[in-house]
Amino acid sequence: MATDSQITNEKYDSDSYPFQRESYELIGICMEVHRVLGRGLLEIVYKDAIEIELLNHEIPFEREKKYEVEYKGHKLKHHFFADFVVFDKIILEVKAQKSIVGEHFSWVLNYLAISGRPLGLIVNFGEKSLMTKRLIL
Repeated sequence: MATDSQITNEKYDSDSYPFQRESYELIGICMEVHRVLGRGLLEIVYKDAIEIELLNHEIPFEREKKYEVEYKGHKLKHHFFADFVVFDKIILEVKAQKSIVGEHFSWVLNYLAISGRPLGLIVNFGEKSLMTKRLIL
């Protein structure tokens, strides 16, 4: 009979759930920001607080990382900015809305495809408790 730890290890292996340690660390930072600031503020305020926490924890990141979109060998005029790229692996998308909706998932999946990053986290500060969603490309 399998033990609980064996079941957990099989269910959450690093292939199916990459960058677990990094994800948990980021979610912990976001939980701390939500605990201190609460809900109801603008996204930019939460981003500023997350930036302070990332600096305090000495976590490598880029804020508002610009990605250009190519079409048949041509760079398009329009581009997008990822809220944060953390550990050079994870796109962190910050929201402060009533809920995370399908459009947010589509955006992050597109960001992952264009950026070549393997993992995206959506964090929403607009609810009573911090809500997080993890997306793997």
